[in-house]
Amino acid sequence: MSHAVRPSRRLVAVALLALLATSFTLLFRTAMTPSPVAADAEQGAAAQTVEQINGDISVVRVQIDSAAQIELLSSWADDHELNAISDNEVYLEVTSQDMAWLDLNGFRYEVDQKRTEALRTPRSPNAGGGIPGYACYRTVEETYTTAENIVAAHPTLAEWIDIGDSWEKTQNPNAGYDLMVLKLTNQNIPGPKPVFFATSSIHAREYTPAELLTRFAEEVVNGYGTDADATWLLDHHELHFVLQANPDGRKQAETGLSWRKNTNNNFCSNSTNRGIDLNRNFDFQWGCCGGSSGSACSATFRGPSPASEPETQAYQAYGLSIFPDQRADPITAAAPLDATGTYVDIHSYSQLVLWPWGFTASGTGNAAAFTTLGRHLAYFNGYAPDQSVGLYPTDGTTDDFYYGKLGVAAFTFELGTSFFQSCSVFEETILPDNLEALWHLAKSARTPYMTAGGPDAINLALSDITVTLGDSVTLTATADDTRYENQNGTEPTQPIAAVEYYVDTPWWNGGTANAMSPSDGSFNTSVEGAVATINTAGWTGGQHLIYVRGQDSNGNWGVPTAIFLYVVDPANAATLQGYVRDATTNQPLLATVRAGVGYVTTTNPSTGFYSLLLPPGTYDVTATANNHAPDTVNNVVATAGQSIEQDFFLEPFCTIFRDDVENGNVGWSAQSPWAITTESANSPTHSWTDSPGGNYGGGADTSLTSPSLDLSDWSGVRLAFAQSCNTEAGYDFCHVEVSNDGGMSWSEIALFDGVQPSWEQVALDASMLDGAADARIRFRLTSDGSVHREGWYVDDVKLTGAGACAEPPVSLSLYLPLVAR
Repeated sequence: MSHAVRPSRRLVAVALLALLATSFTLLFRTAMTPSPVAADAEQGAAAQTVEQINGDISVVRVQIDSAAQIELLSSWADDHELNAISDNEVYLEVTSQDMAWLDLNGFRYEVDQKRTEALRTPRSPNAGGGIPGYACYRTVEETYTTAENIVAAHPTLAEWIDIGDSWEKTQNPNAGYDLMVLKLTNQNIPGPKPVFFATSSIHAREYTPAELLTRFAEEVVNGYGTDADATWLLDHHELHFVLQANPDGRKQAETGLSWRKNTNNNFCSNSTNRGIDLNRNFDFQWGCCGGSSGSACSATFRGPSPASEPETQAYQAYGLSIFPDQRADPITAAAPLDATGTYVDIHSYSQLVLWPWGFTASGTGNAAAFTTLGRHLAYFNGYAPDQSVGLYPTDGTTDDFYYGKLGVAAFTFELGTSFFQSCSVFEETILPDNLEALWHLAKSARTPYMTAGGPDAINLALSDITVTLGDSVTLTATADDTRYENQNGTEPTQPIAAVEYYVDTPWWNGGTANAMSPSDGSFNTSVEGAVATINTAGWTGGQHLIYVRGQDSNGNWGVPTAIFLYVVDPANAATLQGYVRDATTNQPLLATVRAGVGYVTTTNPSTGFYSLLLPPGTYDVTATANNHAPDTVNNVVATAGQSIEQDFFLEPFCTIFRDDVENGNVGWSAQSPWAITTESANSPTHSWTDSPGGNYGGGADTSLTSPSLDLSDWSGVRLAFAQSCNTEAGYDFCHVEVSNDGGMSWSEIALFDGVQPSWEQVALDASMLDGAADARIRFRLTSDGSVHREGWYVDDVKLTGAGACAEPPVSLSLYLPLVAR
């Protein structure tokens, strides 16, 4: 995992003391100094185009030489940007007026040409949707549509709740947006249930948070019934998501404007600096401590009064409706150890996991538990865990509100390294790392302060996931008390003291604890394997959920992890049986046949025969075999005592198109300077390259396009090739695209950047080409205007699919009767 580089703690401490001592001075100065924003605040600025506005913006790298400079910048710059100080430097977006201010105040800085060019480059819409230039991030409308589709597909698990109107909509009912919450829980299981609440992109220009939270919601709800953790989480918890917390501002940011606040035009009117910073507008310690600005054009303008904005009012009221009040009013009061509920406000950027307080350097009454849980969450994403005050105070913020008013374990995540983060970084790093952190925080919602220090139960496994009633199965797991991020202080760990499992009913509902034994004979280290034998005598047939949790020597139980076990009662089961054969040769296949999630068997390779016992129910049955396209039969009804015959004829994967580049151009359209070369090759001695004889140039957008391919009779299409990629990461890209309409439109199926000097094999799903009469594939290199490198080599291109590779007659007489097995 990547780790954020933090400024020295000594520098932070000095700056913080200086800020606390001069908070009044900062408030006064804030009203007199400019703010690094997308455009000036003069009347008529709103009429400018995005290109005109961004044309006056540069991204500069500012050298930080002293704590006094941090103090001065903190009265002027966005707190997120200052939290991103590394190696005593910080990147800021500034206008020419702002640069004059930096000069006047003695700052050393340098314009970053790459980031400036990226900010100023006009954006084109993406063929498949998404924010222009950033296809991986859904627009506000697309996010709302996703939520609506989730509710339609899972009506007993999901609700789409209108909790208020955005500022624009309060002014005009035909403009702006409804403020919406996506609520996920199993509505057939009554509460009360612990609550996980998340908001994202409350600062409009922060692209990654809304998409991360939307992906998390999709992953949880789509996992119900097939993923054990998603299933118990939705059965026993409530998950509430504000996917787009600042929709009015987000629509401005989608155009390329560096928009942070809402769009309230009563403050800094008719400019791109208008509006209120919603994360300084909450009604807790509002404007108390120099952690916000009273200047209407400032990026951190807190508004005219606490909770003045309709967005803030809606989120405060909703939080008060779903969480109990568990903390007394005095600032030093602690929420009780068994307090329930977790909250996270997801931002970008800075690679941080933060917790209250933000308005003071003093810790909360739950400081120890916050620190432990924060370090635990930061383990997953590699970010720096810290109290929200960070370099200096922030007041009127979300996490301080939900903890201060209600005692909820509230956190802020600062994702990544940029507001407009590249899709490659988001998909490859930010998404997977932070999904894990969100899973853990959601699972912690029952008693977050108690489970913060408990060991994780990981690596759950069963010797068989499907057993016949009365048989035994072996359960193994690992209890790990060391999963903390220690880059900002070291979290103590303890030896494992116990590991236990529960069947179907967890401990909070009165379930029976079953002890697991140490794999090595004793629990005496902070990471321990555990094992148990589970006897299924007396169980009912069907799906069973096994919870596992661990305890350390301090008595801390960690959050549970679960796994499914499937039990079949032969006395109350159906028999599903049949053959799996090659569709063109009729030869038997060694195949796997799966009904639903957990009922699995393999065929007899000599005959292709299989037999599988199933509890009564309706199943989707899938057969898979190597080098063949899988086949699924939906809605197979299994009735007790019934024998069901279901044969499968699997289409083999065949080579549709192949080019090893050894026979010249076999029909490719090569846009100059793409050409065949002998400079490098995967299979001797030729390959295609975008820049033969040297480096690619600036502003490149050149492609290599295949001949037309008739895939009318093919399915399960896959694309494989060898490549060597050497580009400037984050700026120059190797795009792999496919078209199912003869090149009229293209869809990207892979994106590469950075340095991969040695040859690697790539295999991609190209199933969107299934059945296309005029399909094409292309390799396209794009570059910006500065650093140029060797570029892209492509070799050994192969397209495969499932279809009739040969046409021998299929003779049913080759099948053995079922009784023969």
